[in-house]
Amino acid sequence: MKIYISIDMEGMPGTFNWGHEKKDRKAVQSCMQTHVSTALKAILNSEQNKDITEIAIADSHDEGDNLSYEITALDERITLISGDPRPEYMMPAFDESYDMVFLLGYHAGTGALLGNMDHTYSNSRIQKIWINGEAMNEALINAAYAGYHHVPVALVSGDRALERELSSPMPWLRYVATKEGIAKFAAKSYSSVKVNAELSTMVKEALQQRALPIFTFDAPIELKLELHSTSMADVACLMPDVKRLDGKTILYVHEDYKVLFNALMALVTLASSVGI
Repeated sequence: MKIYISIDMEGMPGTFNWGHEKKDRKAVQSCMQTHVSTALKAILNSEQNKDITEIAIADSHDEGDNLSYEITALDERITLISGDPRPEYMMPAFDESYDMVFLLGYHAGTGALLGNMDHTYSNSRIQKIWINGEAMNEALINAAYAGYHHVPVALVSGDRALERELSSPMPWLRYVATKEGIAKFAAKSYSSVKVNAELSTMVKEALQQRALPIFTFDAPIELKLELHSTSMADVACLMPDVKRLDGKTILYVHEDYKVLFNALMALVTLASSVGI
């Protein structure tokens, strides 16, 4: 059995805004390290431990430099993916050889009511994002990439707003709520005792599941982005096959989700090259 864990920051317990991260990055990193370590220890203490051959962790927040390499000392089967930029953004080096995916510390999509640090891919560049007409968050985008490889997402942790967003499209998930948003940059984080206990339980339950549903999008796949400014849409349209819908909105359509998955990050990168 191979397990893939993609981690973000904004849904981690104890975090509440990006200013906090800048002022006390070590504290935020500690929140992330503790949460991921709790999940790893639950995996290693599970009945399935003897069947596991690899636990890959993709450090996927910002520049991918949040987790200490020391986390791999928990077990020789743990690998850590760090650094940025990279292909497949939050799901690098992922393929069909994995058996299940965990998404830890994830957050609600852009525009979510009471979503702590809500955004999708970029708070400063993307105003709204849809795939096949449905509003997106990063968990759904990455779950579909796992689904492209016929691998299920079994467990997610994050804030209550994300839990609400995932309840309909992915009702089979084991979900660990870490906090609830008071406002975009304010949150009520739950006790670490409570979160760690629930995460340990949910990890063990997730490992016992079999024949989980796969989350995918039907082809042709339509990606629609409303960017923060017309100048961002201007440069995004430099990419081949991008269609301009209005001043700030663009459309990209492809049959292959992996191509679209990487195209999304390319579009965000292009948008970052200009001001508002």
